[in-house]
Amino acid sequence: MEAMPYTQSLLANGIAKGYHAKAAPPTVTMPRLKAIVSGAIGGFLDVAFNFNTQALLDDNLLGQFSKVGWKMVMCGDETWLKLFPGHFMRHDGVSSFFVKDTVEVDKNVSRHLSYELSKNDWNLLILHYLGLDHVGHTGGRNSPLMAPKLMEMDEVVKMIHASAIMNPDDKRTLLVVASDHGMTENGNHGGSSYEETDSLLLFIGSKSHATHFSSIISNDVNQVDIAPTLALLFGVPIPKNNIGVMIPGVIDFLKDTHQLRALQLNSWQLLRLLQKQVPGFPCGSFPCDGFSGDQGYNSNDIMEKFCRLYLRSAFLHDSWISTELSRSDNREEKSEIIAAYYEFLINANQWLSHKATDKPSTVIVFGVMSMFLSFLIFSISIYSIIQESYSGEKQLSNGIFTQHLDEGFSLSVIFILVISMGSSSMVEEEQYIWHYLISTLNLLFLRKTMQFFKKESTCRFFNLFNGHGKVCIRISSIFTLLITGRILRGWHQGGVNWTHLPDISKWLEQSGTDLQLIQLIAVILTTILILFSLSLLGRGMKIVLVVGFNFLMSGLLVFYHILRYQHNASLPSSNAATSLAQIIYATLGVSTVGTVLAVPWIMPIQISKACCRDRNDNSAVSYPLKIGSQSQYPELIYSLHIIGWVYIGSWCLLQLLLQQPVNSVVTLLILMQIFASFLFFSQGMLQQKQWVECAGSLVGCLGKHHVFDHVAVLYYIGMAGHFALGNSNSLATVDVAGAFIGISNYSALLSGILMFIITYASPTLLLLSMVMYISIKNLETAASPQNVDSEHVLKRILGLPCLVPLTINSILLIAYTIVLILMRNHLFVWSVFSPKYLYACATTVCVLIGVFVVATTVTYAYMVLALRKKY
Repeated sequence: MEAMPYTQSLLANGIAKGYHAKAAPPTVTMPRLKAIVSGAIGGFLDVAFNFNTQALLDDNLLGQFSKVGWKMVMCGDETWLKLFPGHFMRHDGVSSFFVKDTVEVDKNVSRHLSYELSKNDWNLLILHYLGLDHVGHTGGRNSPLMAPKLMEMDEVVKMIHASAIMNPDDKRTLLVVASDHGMTENGNHGGSSYEETDSLLLFIGSKSHATHFSSIISNDVNQVDIAPTLALLFGVPIPKNNIGVMIPGVIDFLKDTHQLRALQLNSWQLLRLLQKQVPGFPCGSFPCDGFSGDQGYNSNDIMEKFCRLYLRSAFLHDSWISTELSRSDNREEKSEIIAAYYEFLINANQWLSHKATDKPSTVIVFGVMSMFLSFLIFSISIYSIIQESYSGEKQLSNGIFTQHLDEGFSLSVIFILVISMGSSSMVEEEQYIWHYLISTLNLLFLRKTMQFFKKESTCRFFNLFNGHGKVCIRISSIFTLLITGRILRGWHQGGVNWTHLPDISKWLEQSGTDLQLIQLIAVILTTILILFSLSLLGRGMKIVLVVGFNFLMSGLLVFYHILRYQHNASLPSSNAATSLAQIIYATLGVSTVGTVLAVPWIMPIQISKACCRDRNDNSAVSYPLKIGSQSQYPELIYSLHIIGWVYIGSWCLLQLLLQQPVNSVVTLLILMQIFASFLFFSQGMLQQKQWVECAGSLVGCLGKHHVFDHVAVLYYIGMAGHFALGNSNSLATVDVAGAFIGISNYSALLSGILMFIITYASPTLLLLSMVMYISIKNLETAASPQNVDSEHVLKRILGLPCLVPLTINSILLIAYTIVLILMRNHLFVWSVFSPKYLYACATTVCVLIGVFVVATTVTYAYMVLALRKKY
């Protein structure tokens, strides 16, 4: 109100007419522009195409304007140029995705304004300003940059209105001010909340139309209504796939005959669309004067309703045309006709809006069968590995597999998730399910730990304690998981319905807490924890010192970047900040890849020197893992230990650089959960061989063996952490701002990769941690005296850690695909189920990438070590 005084004065004086234009999800730019110019609602695949826009081939306003010879000019968002190539005689596009730029992106538009307003060679001028959207992404709705940006937009409206609309020589110019979407309190958009779908629509005319306009914004319309309204106002055909309705009040200044004709054309167009959607729709074959209130049809109730509504409005209109009474003296009859037309239009619009797009059934069946086939392959592979690993072992007695409540619950997790997918509310609030499941599993772990309190076990990895001291470590690990899990649960009120409730992140932001200081502390603690984990191999190993030094340098670079450049996220990045971020990317990448490539070659030398040193020393071995005495594969264990922690540490530092400042603690807490989980697993708590590693596989395919899975637990922790970072099944929670750190010029590929890295930070971290998990699992069963070939050993080492996440994800993807097919006509198919399916597909990509990295890393390390041993 205060930031746009001129626009408010136009509304107050009746010169402008304002509406709340409801945008359909997904609320991102490209599909919203399509809706504005074509009147059609796109699909959720448009979210992906939003980053790589293709030409719009559907019937649309700009195409119709071009056919009647209009000359068009566009300045602003380059999405228009991609949607309508060759339509503009002059244009100057800017990238819409470089959200750090809130100034130049609008100056580049306004610098053309005076010139274009002075020209008279165009019929349509499109100005798409991006600065307001970018301010929201970087600082939220309450950003200190918001009011100045609104004032800047108000000056643009004033300039255009004074120059073009108020020109006495031209009384047929219309200024339309519209927004493609709204934004949440955090400035994001993409979902279906009221804040995201509530967009602006203003029609600004001259003073001659003032008496017909309302003085306040009080009318609710749909965004798709813009297309038929502009088409009818300017006398071009309505786009054929339009589902919009002529906006009430805009054509009040027209003659009665023209008003009714506009509504008639809109009704004919929607009637043709209904006939296309429902073959055999009968209304077109009935004459308008043949309407009878008692006439019946064989079509279903909904189609019969549409027929009756359309024929009634057509009958009244024809009667009005044929009457000899004066049009000016017959206002009530005209109002009745308008009401009849709008009753049909609104009902048709609502039905068409919820009508799912038909897809070939053969394609759907083929897709589902392909997913099911992949699930069968994964399950059979797991079954084969377990049978090979443990066939003939006496430990596989029936008694071993009874009374394992935690194993049964870990399996029920999958079925709970599958069942919950059928509820739109559970899909919206999925984070509660994951937090509940993880907390319950941790309590079951605690229960089992107490049951084994009097039982001593041999510690394989953290061989620092013995006897009851190990049980204390296990109990401490479980309590660490419980406490950190509870903090993560309360950090963000995620989901859709309860985001307004207080949480830790809101409290920190509203209380004026120095988030930069929290970030710096998180970097320090993360660096210390990773260095400590690396040191567990022994401080005497030079390779550990070198890797630790490289990691320390990376941590210092991240620390300096946060200290120097991240004190105000609302300000655009400087060249120095961008350069430093690029140096950090290069340092983390080179050190990580270098470690993976070099460690397997160097490790045998390091272990050899350590063994010689130990033989010359009468004291006990100084390393937690006794070289050569506890494993047939000491080089592999040591190599994977170092590589695993480098993966984990580098990924955490990358997230501390990219994530929102308030999420730095979340990253640290997830790292603590990983460390506590490994500490618990390494203590030999569950001693039923490696059966404890295969629970996440769908045991229905494994027959009688229902077991618990460390790998599944890590996968569950990753998904719980995903929601703890503030993510949800709404596209509005995708962090766009962080995707431009270290990027000087917009690149759809680079920003897309960074956006994916930010969104799937936690699941990817837990998948990468599988490398470390393999180093602490029992590798003694990886080979038997009868079969020690490389293929067999790798299959035993990698099988479960790689196949279990793939199997779990495969089950969930199949289940949700079936749910989406069944819910294709559901009221919330576009706002709830479709965005969730996009996340399910993206999660599949994340799992595939993570498993590929783990499998490639372990295979490379094993083959290098085998090669060195052979030669």
